Amino acid sequence: MTDITTHQASRRRLLIALAITCSFMVIQIIGAYYSNSLAVLADAGHLFVHNSSLFIALIASSMAIYFAKNFNDGYQRAELTGGLINGILYLSISLVILYEGGERYFHHSDGHELHINSYLMSVISAIGFLFHGAAAWVLYKGRKASINVYAVFLHSFFDLISTVSTFFAGILIYLTGWAEVDIISSMLIAMFVLFTGVKVISRCLKGLFENSGKLPDVNEIEQSIASVEHVENVHNVTVVRQDKELVVGAHVVLKQHCTVEKHDEACRLKVEKLLLSRFKVAKSVLQIESHECHHDIPFRKNT
Repeated sequence: MTDITTHQASRRRLLIALAITCSFMVIQIIGAYYSNSLAVLADAGHLFVHNSSLFIALIASSMAIYFAKNFNDGYQRAELTGGLINGILYLSISLVILYEGGERYFHHSDGHELHINSYLMSVISAIGFLFHGAAAWVLYKGRKASINVYAVFLHSFFDLISTVSTFFAGILIYLTGWAEVDIISSMLIAMFVLFTGVKVISRCLKGLFENSGKLPDVNEIEQSIASVEHVENVHNVTVVRQDKELVVGAHVVLKQHCTVEKHDEACRLKVEKLLLSRFKVAKSVLQIESHECHHDIPFRKNT
């Protein structure tokens, strides 16, 4: 788990990237209207879902921290619920673009001409390349500190590629006059968004069903460990579910320095037996600390 400073730095990077991409999304929507380009509109829709997913993730994490009785349980559920909402948005945007693309195709097949401002279409895509490049650069510097930052960085990188494809589509329309390229480009983007939406919804539903069981209360675990003989206090208690198994982490402070050989191990074993018998927790990561001497005894992962 990253510390608070790293978490705040990652959050700042996400907010900066969100501000950059939201600004360009407004430009894209205006540009799509004046250029009459469905590809630009599809790209704007994709970017809207990308921004909303980032915004929902930030809100979900904040609400989980504040409201959840059990931080880990609440955080995971909020993240999965937020992801499910994002997946539905992905599907909605992609279906709208596919429907509009089909309408334009049949309208064009009936002899109606499509008027696409290919110059404006390419200019907007070129501007988008700069905006997405800036967002990707901000996220790239913090990708190793947070898995969320890394995931958003990958998404921004794909957005960067999308603007390149739209740029060349605009050039192709300008050189050949084939307005159908705009429809094809928009549908390709919509299919990618549709595939992503199905994947996100499937993953979130699977996670919600797997984590449907309530986690043990952190306060109850803390009080139970504190009642063990020789334990002065307990802090930094966490409860997570990994591969359908509960894992408890805790810093356990002993009342006195363990001068007797293997005495710290005996205390550890008592805590592990308590967790197994009372809470059915077979895996734990315990950090044993000395109250008087303030020397940490190396932790051992119980499996």
